[in-house]
Amino acid sequence: MTEQAQGAAALNAVIADAASGIALALRGEGDPYALTRTLPQEDALSPAAVRVLGADALAPYALDGGRGADGAGSADAAMVRQALTAFPPGDDPAAVSTWSYRGLVEATRALLPAHAAQLPPAPDPADDWLDTEPWPRLSHRVSQLASLALPGLAGALTDRLSGRTEDLARGFVRAVRRRDWQQAAGLGRWLARLPQTPPSLGLDSGLRFVQQMSGDPRAAVHLTAARTFFGRGR
Repeated sequence: MTEQAQGAAALNAVIADAASGIALALRGEGDPYALTRTLPQEDALSPAAVRVLGADALAPYALDGGRGADGAGSADAAMVRQALTAFPPGDDPAAVSTWSYRGLVEATRALLPAHAAQLPPAPDPADDWLDTEPWPRLSHRVSQLASLALPGLAGALTDRLSGRTEDLARGFVRAVRRRDWQQAAGLGRWLARLPQTPPSLGLDSGLRFVQQMSGDPRAAVHLTAARTFFGRGR
């Protein structure tokens, strides 16, 4: 295995462990959540993992009104700042990268408001694709932004996606049929939030099926968020 592949495998393992801790906290289980307890500050991979997890790194704080557990809010915000500074979208960034970056900034301001000073500015991401992308590519991109499907977060994005609910429903069905559980979970989480998800989709039973079939920790975060915040998939 090459050094690059070893590094990617190590990062994926850290992300999976953190996602498992986030899902546990969203279920109200385990110790009080703190990002810096889930991703230790001394681990060099922690900032990269925060950047990948995006707003979900702070999602458990949405359960208690945005208060850092055990006084950890300051340390958690510092880790987020480190992730944002180390991994900005860069020149000519992909839309998903810019949206997820903005979502992490917004989540820190909303969920750790007392510790959100000195955050980098949130960029204005491209949004034309929300109207123009064909439904398969739209579904792929939107599933990658599932961490933004949190109460009070990304309201403008949610409004835009409301006009394409049927396309996302088609994407959800396609992902389930292809056994792409992470994409199915991400789309299901968005559909749980959107107000006009068609009843004919059978979203609740679909989410339960994905939960039964998937062992992916990040998919578990999406499914748990859909159930905890939006009451779907019970």
